[in-house]
Amino acid sequence: MTDNDGIRLQKVLSQAGIASRRVAEKMIRDGRVEVDGRIVTELGTRVDPAASVIRVDGARITVDDTLVYLAINKPRGMHSTMSDDRGRPCVGDLVEHRVRGNKKLFHVGRLDADTEGLLLLTNDGELAHRLMHPSFEVPKSYVATVLGSVPKGLGRKLREGVELEDGPVQVDDFAVVDTTPGRTLVRVTLHEGRKHIVRRLLAEVGFPVQELVRTDIGTVSLGDQRPGSIRVLTQKEIGELYKAVGL
Repeated sequence: MTDNDGIRLQKVLSQAGIASRRVAEKMIRDGRVEVDGRIVTELGTRVDPAASVIRVDGARITVDDTLVYLAINKPRGMHSTMSDDRGRPCVGDLVEHRVRGNKKLFHVGRLDADTEGLLLLTNDGELAHRLMHPSFEVPKSYVATVLGSVPKGLGRKLREGVELEDGPVQVDDFAVVDTTPGRTLVRVTLHEGRKHIVRRLLAEVGFPVQELVRTDIGTVSLGDQRPGSIRVLTQKEIGELYKAVGL
């Protein structure tokens, strides 16, 4: 690429929604922008958005407008698949008329039909693959409703590890969120991806799950999204996901 090719870096940052053109210029001058592994401070720098890896404050930004990054609150009773040959309600039904073009979307981390909560959808195959691969240890948080009162020592036991039929599992974090007569709301964070892992884990220690909601994948949070709602991830969220998996 010659000096006359490509697009000015500050324009790329502005078009990506990172900042206004004026603020983007200051970010470049301040040494906060990196292109292909090199800090760039020259305002005249031109880049190829389709080929260059651009980072702001160490977080990669996406400038390819064909890539889709969505957060969905999967309702209880809906399957995680993009289509279902048995005609059951599935995630594909929710996005069919909301995503421009016929883009092939991957769902990041399946949820069983009885579990509500955060599901990521993207056509960025490499990111999806890494987020689902256990070697990158991306944490996922769940809020579970269980019957009865949870003893104080349960969190320590779960952190130390519990043996399941397909091997041991340890949680990264465990906390009691709320208690009501006969029920306890707990938060479980772990980077496991095995099938029904939270349900199996809590059942093994004597607290079968009554209701389960996934609230977080990495730094992406469900927040106050209603069941069935879809939102586009922010550049910051996308960048943090890239960072979590080394992209």
